[in-house]
Amino acid sequence: MLRAKYLLRQQDKDYTFHSVILAGVYNIRNIKLKMIQDGVHVNTPSESKMFNSPWNIAANFKVDMSFNPIEIASMLNEYEKDHNIGMCIKTVSEEIYTYTGGYPFLVSRLCQCIDEELEKNWTPTGVQDAVKMLLNENNTLFDDLSKNMENNKNLYELIYGILIIGEKRLYSLANPTLNIAMMYGIIKESNRQAIVSNKIFELILCEYFISKDEERQNQITGVLQQDIVRGGKFDMELCLRKFAEHYAEIFNDHDVSFLERHGRLLFLSYLKPLVNGQGFYHIESQFTDLRRMDIVVDFGKQQFIIELKLWRGEQYQTEAYEQLCAYLESKRANEGYMLTFDFRKKSNKTSGAKWREVNGKRIFDILV
Repeated sequence: MLRAKYLLRQQDKDYTFHSVILAGVYNIRNIKLKMIQDGVHVNTPSESKMFNSPWNIAANFKVDMSFNPIEIASMLNEYEKDHNIGMCIKTVSEEIYTYTGGYPFLVSRLCQCIDEELEKNWTPTGVQDAVKMLLNENNTLFDDLSKNMENNKNLYELIYGILIIGEKRLYSLANPTLNIAMMYGIIKESNRQAIVSNKIFELILCEYFISKDEERQNQITGVLQQDIVRGGKFDMELCLRKFAEHYAEIFNDHDVSFLERHGRLLFLSYLKPLVNGQGFYHIESQFTDLRRMDIVVDFGKQQFIIELKLWRGEQYQTEAYEQLCAYLESKRANEGYMLTFDFRKKSNKTSGAKWREVNGKRIFDILV
């Protein structure tokens, strides 16, 4: 009926019809395909016709629905006029954007947490506290993220590869799995590469992948938070030393290909219970590749920058120090940490952990 009225309006024969908007994570052309996949019989003459729009009037929707920092600032400005908080609107809007990537629900929920549950603490610290609250709540958005991973093995492998392993994927909607990830809002394009849409999604997806790896998580998490946190301060050097000890005891005899693929997840599994409750970590996805991954850990007012990397030789090791220094400079930090996974035979390894001075920065360097 709607389609008929639409066509009649085009012929100036119907004046009551205005518009119909269908909004969802699935493109309408996928409805029939999804019914087939779910085992529902659909009478179609041929498989190729499953992809035809039942409306025959489909059009690409090219409006970016996410908020940019200026738009977030505009909303905060309206709020400031009503409440006279005295917030630094530019700083707070940029901090909200850093974690949400402008995802509308996440922007709104963080603001709601700050306004209603954090005594209107409109500061970067307040935003981080709101992120902690959001990560500990159940909502349909986060449930859908995990359900989509569970229901699509190819999607699971794609996101695991991008986020945990550091595989580079060209942003191409010709790839059906990338297309689905884009429709779900899980990935976005950055410099022609597919990356996870925002830091909150990265955190939720990391939690999901860790939960799928509970057996190894239980093996590596023998260290307690009170062993690492002294006087409210997180001792990252001790944290990395303890990880190296446990890693040597438990995983040295594992298959190299297994460790190359899952070594980073092992460290994240180890780190998770140590920062839970008082902090969180996120992966800097734009700096992640097969050779290196940068992790930022926020614990109270402390922030730690850790680079995880694979041993690729002395020359690359030197380049890695320079890359980490450049990243530290971009974050206005003077100290960083480098955890290197070395899969050479034991006789070829140079063991030990020590602080290094590189380009005016202090780097704690440890090899496992």
